[in-house]
Order: sequence, then structure tokens, then C-alpha cells
Amino acid sequence: MTKENPNGSPLDEEIIDPPADDEAPSPDVEALIAERDDYRDRFMRALADAENARKRADKERRDAEQYGGSRLARDLLPVHDALSRALDAAGEEQRAAAAALIEGVELTLRELNNVFAKHGIKVITPAIGDRFDPQMHEAMFEAPVPGTMAGNIIQVMDNGFQLHDRLLRPAKVGVSSTPAS
Repeated sequence: MTKENPNGSPLDEEIIDPPADDEAPSPDVEALIAERDDYRDRFMRALADAENARKRADKERRDAEQYGGSRLARDLLPVHDALSRALDAAGEEQRAAAAALIEGVELTLRELNNVFAKHGIKVITPAIGDRFDPQMHEAMFEAPVPGTMAGNIIQVMDNGFQLHDRLLRPAKVGVSSTPAS
């Protein structure tokens, strides 16, 4: 008995009939199925590897954009410190005698702060009496000071700096220990 193709040509019934369910596939078919499954597994792993590589490259690109200037920023921190110290050291006499010079230093520091802010650099300025935070502060010394609680900041030597969410330099502080009895 023959069946007809949609175009009207006769088809051999043996080619159309699928093998019976109780028949085992031939060894050649089993080998082809195993090979297909192996290629499918390799393909899926390759897709996953490519996706992971894309995500890793994207993260590295974002990090480079955000934190790429950290070395330059670290090199500029001493400039900020020097300008701040110059203004702090100027007394009333120096301010009156060299008003233009002091104003120039103030403008330079203000411009440096604006550039820092534009690039995501924040100054960490702890105040005396604040709680010591080891994530943001570096304890330079510990001393018992009457009237303070252990772990409070008693002196600020240098401000700290943070680039976005990363610490560039911790603030250098003195910390109160338990007051001596």
C-alpha cells in the first residue's frame, strides 16, 4: 500500500511509518542522539561563558569610568591638604597683610573642591566628639581624656577622602580611650 505526498507523488509506506515504540533505536541513532546532546551542552555552556564575559567586561568598563582616576585623585590629596593648612595657619595679621594672597589660596582650594565634587570625590571631615568609624577613620593615637567616652574622636589630624563609594584615604584622628580613674 502506498500513500501520496501532498504534491500527488506516491510515497513508500516504510519511510513514513515511525518505528514501533517497543523497538530499540539502532546503535547509529543512539550515537547521533548522544552526539547531538553533547553539542547542545557545549553550545549552552559557550552561550553562558559569552554572557558571563560580556557582564564582566561591562562591569570592568563601568569601574574604569568611575574609579579610573583614583591614582590621580590620590596624588592631588596632598595639594588639598597643603592649601587647607596654609589657610588654617594664617593668623589675623597675615590675613590683613596679605589679603590678596589669602584670597588666591582660598579660590584655589574652592576650585579644587569643585573639581573633586565634579568627579565624585568627597572630603571626609570628622568632628571632635564623633564616634570613631574604622571604615572611614584611621586612629593615629589613643588617649584617655576626661569628659569623653571611649571611642570618640578627640583630635583630627587630616581629613579623609572618598571616591564615590570607595575610600581613597581615611581621616587621621585621635581617639579617646576609657578615661583614667
